[in-house]
Amino acid sequence: MNGPLPVVPVSILTGFLGAGKTTLLNRLLKDPDLADTAVIINEFGDVSIDHLLVEASSDGVIELSDGCLCCTVRGELVDTLADLMDRMQTGRIKPLRRVVIETTGLADPAPVLQSVLGNPVIAQNFRLDGVVTVVDAVNGLQTIANHVEALKQVAVADRLVISKAKLATDAERETLLERLRDLNPRAPVIDGDTDEAGRAELFACGLYEASTKVADVGRWLQDEAHADHDHQDHDHDGHDHHHGHHDHHHHDFTRHGSDIRSFSIVHDRPIEPMALEMFIDLLRSAHGEKLLRMKAVVSMADNPERPLVLHGVQTVFHAPERLAAWPDPDDRRTRMVLITKGLEEAFVRDLFDAFTGKPRIDRPDAQALSDNPLAVPGVRF
Repeated sequence: MNGPLPVVPVSILTGFLGAGKTTLLNRLLKDPDLADTAVIINEFGDVSIDHLLVEASSDGVIELSDGCLCCTVRGELVDTLADLMDRMQTGRIKPLRRVVIETTGLADPAPVLQSVLGNPVIAQNFRLDGVVTVVDAVNGLQTIANHVEALKQVAVADRLVISKAKLATDAERETLLERLRDLNPRAPVIDGDTDEAGRAELFACGLYEASTKVADVGRWLQDEAHADHDHQDHDHDGHDHHHGHHDHHHHDFTRHGSDIRSFSIVHDRPIEPMALEMFIDLLRSAHGEKLLRMKAVVSMADNPERPLVLHGVQTVFHAPERLAAWPDPDDRRTRMVLITKGLEEAFVRDLFDAFTGKPRIDRPDAQALSDNPLAVPGVRF
């Protein structure tokens, strides 16, 4: 085959046991736009069953049946993706348009994402296109309350699909929706009984743009824009907001018995490459296990016209990519969207401020942090 192959988007389809992932997958595979899609099915246990439920199984369906993706078969997942790329490059299969990984219901999604993000060879040929999580309308609330894996599956999702909605009462559906909005306010919630849930567009989560092969960060920039606008319109202390500010619109789930948080950091000035590198390296090396997901578009001081895109899960990050231009030329601010578990929002903000030189005005020790970026409380070097 002549020339390099296009980078292939990878979608993660997850959800707890019995949520209805295979049923949804069967519907999706009937969409002609998902032709030339390889499906990797993970199964928990020694006997493969789920692959029998996937209609029109072919060489594009790969079984991982000797353990869950989050532990014993992580190496096998990488090998499977590498084998797919080898088969495309040698012409044994035609080029793939997408790979879908259906995880076992017991999977912690973070290691699955790491398998796609963390291997340098895999990252050259595949790009994470996002996470679709299926939630059972009848049992979803109880499952989220009783199983941390289900909670993480919801928290890291780019899109949430509600299955079995017709079997739940109006009150049950509304209570579940409220819980999902608390855990993941940024993810669209889709009724699994609608046509929208059965179309290929469900997997187009906005982290991949086929025409440019880079992350599509337009909707990250617009995420909760109204909250940013409200913040800018209220200069409480008379400080110059052109120096940089934070989006104080955040979600804290401790009142629900969870220590998962979702928040954004917004910065108005271009960031020095070394400062960004030190911030990311320290965050992931000292607290990586608490960083469920991070997506960012960054204005860099060395080339403000071409923003940098970051995407990471725990300690593993995609190689940074430069966009050709800002998706929104009128909004060139740095924006980071973080989902953390057991990691205080205030600490992350202080750490960011320490390396970017912007002290927190509500912290008496903020100036000391700015003067000495290494003097960050609770961090060892």
